[in-house]
Amino acid sequence: MFTIGDFARHGRVSVRMLRHYDAVGLLRPARVDPHSGYRFYGAGQLARLNRVIALKDLGFTLDQVRSILDEEVAPEELRGMLRLRQAELESAVSEAAARLARVAARLRAIESEGHMSTQDVVVKSVPAARLAELTGVAAGFGPGEIGPVITPLYQELCARLEAAGVTLSGPGIAYYEDAPEGDGSIVVHAGMTVPAGVVDVPGVRIVDLPGLERAATVVHRGAMEELLPTIQTLATWIDANGYRSVGYSRELYLEWSQDPAEWVTEIQEPVEPVERAVPVE
Repeated sequence: MFTIGDFARHGRVSVRMLRHYDAVGLLRPARVDPHSGYRFYGAGQLARLNRVIALKDLGFTLDQVRSILDEEVAPEELRGMLRLRQAELESAVSEAAARLARVAARLRAIESEGHMSTQDVVVKSVPAARLAELTGVAAGFGPGEIGPVITPLYQELCARLEAAGVTLSGPGIAYYEDAPEGDGSIVVHAGMTVPAGVVDVPGVRIVDLPGLERAATVVHRGAMEELLPTIQTLATWIDANGYRSVGYSRELYLEWSQDPAEWVTEIQEPVEPVERAVPVE
């Protein structure tokens, strides 16, 4: 028989952990001295302890370990548990690899630019929204082409919503698409978020804008005429971090004021991961 200290040393666990396993009924001592309360373990119990350690290392909880060891889990159920754990670990490895790639990209940016960028890009999902909108056509997608079209659209839209007594439920959202003519012109959608109950406003189109499953987002501070450096930062980040753009970016207008220098806008560009080719040896 082993004392608890000797058994802990042989099993490469702590005495505190053995006491915990005893308390939860996972590994009882072979004998407990009725007078001193000292715990003693048999050599044969090392096999059970090793199985406990091995199953814990796979990520199972102590309750799951106890059920497996006490044969309360059928073989098919155990296979299912292992497949689920395998999927969880594969997902964690994938997330860690993506995070490692982002760290490497940030290091490259700092090394090339000599400083850390103040504009951080975040990949996230974007919820759907109900919009009241007006549309126009711009000659192209550059800020100098979009600005003269979108500004009067928003002025007219806000005037019509105010006249109709519509209370807004969120910020403005602008989104874009290619014009059907195929000449490079862009349809500009200038929208304001309205409650779900709004279904009709005179002279205004009510649409349900679908959400984005995955978007690379960055916050731009200042006038929209100064947007180009922010867009370039976003494009560089997307390319360096294993994504590709799959559509025109949206603009979420978080703060407006009379001074365009104080505007805060979130740029949301739909992206998808780029599948890297695995080299063949």
